[in-house]
Amino acid sequence: MSLPILPGFHPDPSICRVGDDYYLVTSSFEYFPGVPIFHSTDLLNWTQIGNVLDRPSQLPLTAESGGIFAPTLRFHDGLFWMITTQIDRVAEGHLIVTASDPRGPWSEPVFTTGTVGIDPDLAWDENGACHLSWTRYSPQGSEIVQARLDPASGALLSEPRPLWAGTGLAHAEGPHLYRRGDWWYLLIAEGGTERGHAVSIARSRSIDGPFESNPANPILSHRSTDHPVQNTGHADLVELPNGDWAMVYLGVRPRGMTPGFHVNGRETFLASIDWAEDWPVVDESRYLVPPGVTDFVDLFEAAEPDPRWISPGGPAGAFLTRGVGGGVTVPPLREAPDGFLGVRTRDTRWQAELTITAGDAALVLRLDAAHLVRVETDAGCIRASARIGGLDIPLGQAERPAEGVILAIRADDAPAGIGVRSGPDILRLGVVRAGVFAELASLDGRYVSTEVAGGFTGRVIGFSAAERGGTISTFATHRIEEDDA
Repeated sequence: MSLPILPGFHPDPSICRVGDDYYLVTSSFEYFPGVPIFHSTDLLNWTQIGNVLDRPSQLPLTAESGGIFAPTLRFHDGLFWMITTQIDRVAEGHLIVTASDPRGPWSEPVFTTGTVGIDPDLAWDENGACHLSWTRYSPQGSEIVQARLDPASGALLSEPRPLWAGTGLAHAEGPHLYRRGDWWYLLIAEGGTERGHAVSIARSRSIDGPFESNPANPILSHRSTDHPVQNTGHADLVELPNGDWAMVYLGVRPRGMTPGFHVNGRETFLASIDWAEDWPVVDESRYLVPPGVTDFVDLFEAAEPDPRWISPGGPAGAFLTRGVGGGVTVPPLREAPDGFLGVRTRDTRWQAELTITAGDAALVLRLDAAHLVRVETDAGCIRASARIGGLDIPLGQAERPAEGVILAIRADDAPAGIGVRSGPDILRLGVVRAGVFAELASLDGRYVSTEVAGGFTGRVIGFSAAERGGTISTFATHRIEEDDA
């Protein structure tokens, strides 16, 4: 199976190169901090170096916020530029932040007032003028529009005008502009971000257009095929130091029977680019992506939280109290009913564990507030439950041991032999006793999938408050290998 370079909920990738270093950002939607940023020197192995929007002043989220849609990352004139849309502030325009170091700090945002829409892109022409392109919606559908921009202030320097409406597929969006030789290329996504997703391209001698469509469009799509990676689209191109080009794009790995269920969200994949008659040709076979390291253990000993931690609607882990020398204290549920701290799930088979040294807490696998499973402690027992479409369903319980508790959730392959009812996986909820997983209950994984819940994110595994307060010493998640089954 084709492997992503960024597994887990990492959609809408945007990439830039500075010398021999590559930097990549993705969408974050309702989670804080926003816009995770990664570094690589070979396009295959990536390390998260921070989050672009890591202060509430940059990203004021609420529990109802739609959060951050697709970003674009560029390097120009000694600065990194990131532009994106906070969808619940869309009337203010797109937001732009800058940094001299991609690890931060990033500036406070400026807004491009008068540019209602999504998926903004920045490009500088040969004269140094900055051009803002984005997706604008109307009753007739979507189109790509463009205006000249003062990126330092966010002020438009020209009236927006249509650039291209795509090839006729639905939802022309995700524009990116590039200069190669004598041509300007306009790369877009079409077909919607579901099974019909596709990448198309047009070119012009001028950044202002008019743009002619590639006769071979779409240049990438897996629609109506049995390829294990589907929903391919929303791409970005980067030129390598040797003059070659590569493409990053989003896709999903659906499993189970029809309609297929993806659970880890839209992930980031890599392909190479050849050129034929000055048109890009996508080659998905050239890069062999390694499985990568996805295991994660946190003893909560570091002065700053790991950048992988995220929370919906506000600062990550704001409901927690960090202990001296390690561990965190979780308040009673009544004091933090919506508190949740988690990391993106990144494997198809995995196990997560939460070590509770005193009191109570809950280990939670979340797709959104209405689709999740949890295993939690209270004074005398351990309970497993699910929330499906807002319905709270008890699944099982067991007596609580007198000493410390290790709660566990495990994602396993769906059992064979259940035919058309086969989901993507089985979620097993339980505890770890003497190093061995003991199951309390299980649930078909389709109930914590995007095809059931909808939305743009993926599974996030973490912890929240339970009935009483408690102390957590360790959170860990690891890939389940075949010999661990």
